[in-house]
Amino acid sequence: MSISPPIGKEPGALLDDRSREIFRRIVEGYLENGEPLGSRSLSRVLPMSLSPASVRNVMSDLEELGLIYSPHISAGRLPTQTGLRFFVDAFMQVGDLPEEQRASIDRQIGPVSGREQPIEGLLTEASRMLSGMSRGAGLVLTTKSDAVLKHVEFIRLEPTKGLAILVGDHNQVENRIIDLPAGITSSQLTEAANFINAHLSGQTLPELRTQLLQQKTELQTALSTLAQDLVERGLAVWSGDNEDKLGRLIVRGRSNLLEGLAGEEDIDRVRLLFDDLERKDNLIEVLNLAETGSGVRIFIGSENKLFSLSGSSLIVAPYRDDDNRVVGAVGVIGPTRLNYSRIVPMVDYTAQIMARLSSKRR
Repeated sequence: MSISPPIGKEPGALLDDRSREIFRRIVEGYLENGEPLGSRSLSRVLPMSLSPASVRNVMSDLEELGLIYSPHISAGRLPTQTGLRFFVDAFMQVGDLPEEQRASIDRQIGPVSGREQPIEGLLTEASRMLSGMSRGAGLVLTTKSDAVLKHVEFIRLEPTKGLAILVGDHNQVENRIIDLPAGITSSQLTEAANFINAHLSGQTLPELRTQLLQQKTELQTALSTLAQDLVERGLAVWSGDNEDKLGRLIVRGRSNLLEGLAGEEDIDRVRLLFDDLERKDNLIEVLNLAETGSGVRIFIGSENKLFSLSGSSLIVAPYRDDDNRVVGAVGVIGPTRLNYSRIVPMVDYTAQIMARLSSKRR
C-alpha cells in the first residue's frame, strides 16, 4: 500500500526531539478527543522532564512555524491544517488492515459474500460499509460504462410516459422513464422492443444506436412510424446527455458527521460540507483527485478545493480495470480529526476489492 500526499513544505528539520514529542502529543490528543492540550497537561505526560513554562516556549515556537494555534486566549493548542499534514507525512504509521476488518469487508462486498448484485447495489454496499467502519461519510464513484445488454422491454405508465427496462449481461437491471410518442399502442411498444432485442447481439446501447442509424431504411420498413419514433427516442435518451454521463456517485453516512459536534462553529462547517455533498458535478472531481497519484491520497482542509470551506478531510483511492485505467474511486469524507492511520488501509483494501469486482462486470 502506498500513500501519495500533496507536496508541501517540510518543517521537520526545524524541530528537535522535545519539539517533535510535544507536537505529536498535541495532534494525537486532537485526533482522539478534539480538545486543545495545554502546557500543564503536557508537562505531566511527556517522557522528558519539562516545566509548564518550558512547554509553553516550545509551543510558541511551533506556533511560529504554523503547526499549531490557540483557539482561545489562555487555552491549549490545536494543530493547524499545515500541522495535520506534517503529522500525516512525518509521524503517522500505517499498518496492514486488521484481519477482522478485512473479513468484514469481504463479507459485505467481497468475493466471499456470495452475492452477484448489480453495480448500483455494489456501490451502495461499499459506500455504506466504508461509512459504518470509519464513522465518516463513505464515498464511492464509478465512471460511466455502457453495459452490454441482453434484453429490453417497454411498459406504458401514462399515455405519454413509459418505462424502459434494460437487462445487462450480468443480470443487472436498469429502469428509465422515457417520453412516448403520441398515440403509441401496446402492440407498438412490443414491436419496438422485439426489434431492439433482435439487434442487440451483445452490443451496448450506443453501439446499437449507431448500427440502427446506419440501417435507417431497414428500420423504416420493419417498424411502423410510431414504433420507429419510440426506438429513436428511447435510444437517444439512453445514450444521450443525462445525469449519469459522468458516472455514478454514492455517498452514505452523512448522519455520522453530526456526531460529537462541539458548538455552533462545528455545525456551520458540517452545514457547508452538506452543501458540497449536494453538488454532484463538483464531487465528480474526486475521481480526478484520486487519479493524479498512486495509492491512497489524503486531502486535509483547504488542500481539497471541493471541501475547503467546511475544512473537511478526504481520504480517497482509485480503483482500476484490467488495462490499468482508473474506472472509479472509493473514499471517506469527515472532519479533520479522522483516524487517518486506521482509515487509510481500509480505503486501500476496499479499492482493491472494487477493482476485482468491477473487472468481472466489464
